[in-house]
Amino acid sequence: MKVPLNWLRDYVDLPGSIAQLVERLTLAGLEVGGVRLIGLPPPQGLHVKQEDRGPVWPPDKIIIGKVLQVERHPNADRLTLATVEYGAGQPKTVVTGAPNLKVGDRGQKVIVALAGSVLFDGHADEKVLRELKPSKIRGVSSDAMVCSAYELGISDEHEGIILLEDDAPVGTPLAEFMGDIVLDIDVLPNMARCMSMIGVAREVAVLTEQTLRLPAAVLQAAGEDIEGKVQVQIEDPKLSARYAAALIQGTRIVPAPGWMQRRLTYAGMRPINNIVDITNYVMLEWGQPLHAFDYDKLSQRAGGKPTIIVRPARSGEKMQTLDGQLRELSPDNLVIADTVGPIAIAGVMGGADTEVSPSTTNILLESANFDFVSVRRTMKSFNLPSEASVRFSRGIHPETVRPAAQRAVELMRQYGGGIVCCGLIDCYPGSLRPKVVELETGEVTRILGIDISSDEITRTLRALEFQTEETGPGRLHVTVPPHRLDVHGSADLIEELVRIHGYDRLPATLLHDQLPEQVGNRSLELEEHVRDLLVNVGLQEVITYSLTEPSQETPLVGSQTEYVRLANPISSERVVMRQSLLASVLEIASSNLKHTEDIRLFEIGAVYLPRPGQALPEEPKRLAIVMTGNPAAESWEDGGKPGRELNFFDLKGVIESLTADLHLAQVSYRPSTIGHLHPGKAAELLLASQSVRHFGQLHPKVATHYGLGDQSVLVAELDLEAIMAKVPERFRFVPVPRFPSALRDIAVIVADMVSAEQVMAEIRIAGGDLLSDIRLFDLYKGESIPAGTKSLAFALSYQAADRTLTDKEVDKAHKKIEERLTRMLKAQVRGKE
Repeated sequence: MKVPLNWLRDYVDLPGSIAQLVERLTLAGLEVGGVRLIGLPPPQGLHVKQEDRGPVWPPDKIIIGKVLQVERHPNADRLTLATVEYGAGQPKTVVTGAPNLKVGDRGQKVIVALAGSVLFDGHADEKVLRELKPSKIRGVSSDAMVCSAYELGISDEHEGIILLEDDAPVGTPLAEFMGDIVLDIDVLPNMARCMSMIGVAREVAVLTEQTLRLPAAVLQAAGEDIEGKVQVQIEDPKLSARYAAALIQGTRIVPAPGWMQRRLTYAGMRPINNIVDITNYVMLEWGQPLHAFDYDKLSQRAGGKPTIIVRPARSGEKMQTLDGQLRELSPDNLVIADTVGPIAIAGVMGGADTEVSPSTTNILLESANFDFVSVRRTMKSFNLPSEASVRFSRGIHPETVRPAAQRAVELMRQYGGGIVCCGLIDCYPGSLRPKVVELETGEVTRILGIDISSDEITRTLRALEFQTEETGPGRLHVTVPPHRLDVHGSADLIEELVRIHGYDRLPATLLHDQLPEQVGNRSLELEEHVRDLLVNVGLQEVITYSLTEPSQETPLVGSQTEYVRLANPISSERVVMRQSLLASVLEIASSNLKHTEDIRLFEIGAVYLPRPGQALPEEPKRLAIVMTGNPAAESWEDGGKPGRELNFFDLKGVIESLTADLHLAQVSYRPSTIGHLHPGKAAELLLASQSVRHFGQLHPKVATHYGLGDQSVLVAELDLEAIMAKVPERFRFVPVPRFPSALRDIAVIVADMVSAEQVMAEIRIAGGDLLSDIRLFDLYKGESIPAGTKSLAFALSYQAADRTLTDKEVDKAHKKIEERLTRMLKAQVRGKE
């Protein structure tokens, strides 16, 4: 919210240091995101962004003047010569091309800039500051100019010069008359009460210990009684708690007074006319949106006395809104209607049929309270955010309806020349009871860790307009003011106390309460451990959406899969809950390949599997891995040769490292024929003969579907819950060996159908405790061995924990292995033919 400080001063006295005010507001929860300077230099100690600094208006160079006469330029049809007095010396004649100054005009109040002024150049393509220097324009000397809002840095409007109100004092420095500082405050949802000038003034008053001044509730009504001229009905008080209507007759539609237009402009709103500007002004002042109807148009529609009905729209109803759009309504939309049909979308936008126009004379003013959920839903469905709908959607108390209506009516009487009808139609079906909270002062100390006296608590709460009553030692009965919709319990009151006290003033203290018993979460701890292990082997974690679109997963899960579908998806690409974690990571890999050649990603997350007959799905945890690229960066040592691509065994190495570091037992692999993996380059991971899903090289057709090109892409999607279930709570520690190992190699010829895993299993059985390690280092198929066979070569390590093995012991153990392989697998030990 944009807060002009000169406007804020109407309600509270401000401290001398603006920098301290900005800091205090920010620490109290009203973060000042920016400060805009209008004609003034930066206050001392306050940092202002360069783009928020406009021209500085020197008091002796930019001043208020009065047009004495406007004559034709002798050498240019589109230029005129304006003679202006400015309260010092002789009047000046300036050359201007302003379209709102005509030959023969006189008496207008304008802004005069003398030579030496620095203003925005209205003729430059970019926004640049230039010093005004004496010059000749088409043969006529000019050492001053009359200014537009653009040149002064007020707005981007430079179609004409600024024409001030008739009572603007000639000779007054413009900085004194119009200069201002505007705070741009980021109002969070829990501070919605501060989306008004009075709301911000309340905070400033408390923080600076000043007195809040509210506008006088004066309503001079001299017209007929409003009873019998309009009727109001609310169908559902839950959707509209209160609706007030006032009638102003004989109004003139003219521009709003200059001071009001300036305040609206500085606050970010465009002035339109006195009626619309007054509704906007009061909305910014009180935080209560208003709407003005043309009463005569309402009467004409009704054929007499109009009846205002607040109700949900009927199915199929349509209405043209103020932006000229014909909108189809639904029962989810709350509308303001008469007996003919809708005339406004409640809290969002008015209707074109009852719009105030230049010919309007009689105004029906609406001040109402609407359900914030209904307004928010309608605002989102029609994509019609506005200052009014944003305020309604954050919640406004019904008690604000009446004072805002009275304030607007009085302003319309003053600046619209209307006669106010006596009375106010105020339909308030069920007034809300004041909210009461019990507060124990001891609880304040316990939560905050500091002592705040009962007197200080009472003073602070009363300054915030809470009513307090002491009901016993250390106990307060606190009545919440109507505008504080965010206060529900004692914790909210304590938050207010510390907010006003100052978070920055809280000392660092140790926790006084006893720590609760620490209970571990094994599944979460194991999940974090898996993350650490994968990062240690060079993978990067990604986090993807749980929502997807079915076609994105079809190559992995099939096209006939039933999904958990969203009733109201946020996007056409996020309509179902995912069933494959791998599909999400492949999307990320595809995007990253546009910027890099090496991808090594993993994600741990849930998939969502529907359960027949149950409302909620099963949510098993999965681990997805995607790798592609080169295992090492290019080097001069390669001789310019391209490096090899990552292959199946690189991925298998990652999985072997993971299973080893998790101390998993009975780990084995078998070939996989799952459809989305490359035939012959895929495997299934088994733990104690239980499958925990598949890994391998992605099938080229599937890789093309995900935009991964023709390179080798290694993927895995594993059942993380099944893996974690096999992780032992304790495992045997193996000390660093004290004695050296003995190394032997063995090469055997076995049938093609015999896997290396089977051979290694037999070697382990035969090697017993002396065999400490086994590693496959060669696979050979060729003419030198029989057809239908292969040669496997293994490196074996023999080691004892208590001694150095002799050659005789090693030879004996090695011979047992050779004999078992020959007997169990019909293997032929190479070199023993």
